[in-house]
Amino acid sequence: MNNVSPTPQRVTATVVPNRQRLRFWPQHFGNIPQWLILEPHAFGWLDRLCTDYNGGSWHFYTLSNGGAFMAPESDERWSLFNDMNGNGAEMGAEAAGITACLMTYSHHACRTESEAMTEHFYRLREYALTHSECKAIFALID
Repeated sequence: MNNVSPTPQRVTATVVPNRQRLRFWPQHFGNIPQWLILEPHAFGWLDRLCTDYNGGSWHFYTLSNGGAFMAPESDERWSLFNDMNGNGAEMGAEAAGITACLMTYSHHACRTESEAMTEHFYRLREYALTHSECKAIFALID
C-alpha cells in the first residue's frame, strides 16, 4: 500500500476574455448580497493602499479552484501601505489586485455574513499563498 499523499494541485489564474467580462461579476458573485459594490470597493481599497494608483483598466481572472479576482492592467510596480497594520510593500499589478480583492472580500464577508463571500476569500487566499509576491500580499492584509 502506498502511503504517499497526492500532491495538491497548484491553483492557477486565467485572464477572462473581453467578450466574457460582462458576465464575470454575476457569474461568480451573483449569489452574494450586495455583489454590485464589490468592484468599486476593490478600486477603493487599492486607492487607499497606494498613493500612486490613479484608476485605469483592470483584468478579470478566474481561478482553477473556482475563485475569481481582478487586477490593474499595468506593468508598473507600486508601493502600498496599510495604515491599519503599519505594513508596506512594493509589488506588481497582479499582487496589488489580489491584495485589494482580499481586503474587499474579507470586509464584504463580515458585512454581509455571506458564507459564499467567505469561500471566495479563501479561494483567492489559496492562490495568494503560492504567488511569487505572497509575503508582500500577506504583510498588507494581516
